[in-house]
Amino acid sequence: MSNSLYNCCDAQFTFPTDPALRRNLEAAGEPRPPQVSRTSRPLYSSEERRRRDETPWTLVQGILAPVQFVAFAISLVLVLHYLATGEGLWIATCSIVIKTLLLYAIMITGSIWERVVFGRYLFAHAFFWEDVFSMLVLALHTAYLVAIIGGIGSSRQQMVLVLAAYASYAINATQFLLKLRAARLQDQAARSPAHLAVGGAK
Repeated sequence: MSNSLYNCCDAQFTFPTDPALRRNLEAAGEPRPPQVSRTSRPLYSSEERRRRDETPWTLVQGILAPVQFVAFAISLVLVLHYLATGEGLWIATCSIVIKTLLLYAIMITGSIWERVVFGRYLFAHAFFWEDVFSMLVLALHTAYLVAIIGGIGSSRQQMVLVLAAYASYAINATQFLLKLRAARLQDQAARSPAHLAVGGAK
């Protein structure tokens, strides 16, 4: 079998990204396969970024988010203390109600913020999965309020429901933190070309 026929057969059964095959194709004058762009869709367009930076609802979200997290941390300690000792039910319940009211506040103001920035109250492309999971968080917190108002289940069972609600909140908060980090990195990347252009013009 000639070398040319061997190379032809080898090329048919060699993975396209094989460096040796690429070198053979280039040596034969064959064009390289086009590279597929893997750039992800930015979280904000330039107009959405402008609206985000200008609306006061961004500051409201920036204040409510850490306040809710502090309420969550305190309430979690009180709930775990009650489950471990059987004491402090009243203060634990109060802390859960406060945490839930803060959740409602951040959900309402967050929907307004999303409407201002993206033109819709929920499920905008940048925060679609975060909003989907937020519905679960909201449902579990609301289920607890229904349980204590309707006297459904024992106090311990209600606290177990709270732990499930708090676990979902922790996951959702992590989602938003990661998205916030991605937004900051994209903002920095968007500003970098402008800075380089200014520096080159000096």
